[in-house]
Amino acid sequence: MEKALVLALSAFGACLGIGLAALGAAIGDGHAASKMLEGTARQPEMGGKLLVNMLISIGLIPAVSCFAIFLKKLV
Repeated sequence: MEKALVLALSAFGACLGIGLAALGAAIGDGHAASKMLEGTARQPEMGGKLLVNMLISIGLIPAVSCFAIFLKKLV
């Protein structure tokens, strides 16, 4: 019985950690996009460069949540 409770709480903790990692990645993506739009509104001639930098950062931000998922599965 105790072993089942430990396993259940471990699974719950892993799911909670993965969910928080995904939430953090979503917040980071939204923040990057909003700052890019803000920068483009201030300096329209820099829009292309800002877009490239934003796409690179949006590609890298979810990698952190993927690392969290993979590390949880390894442990």
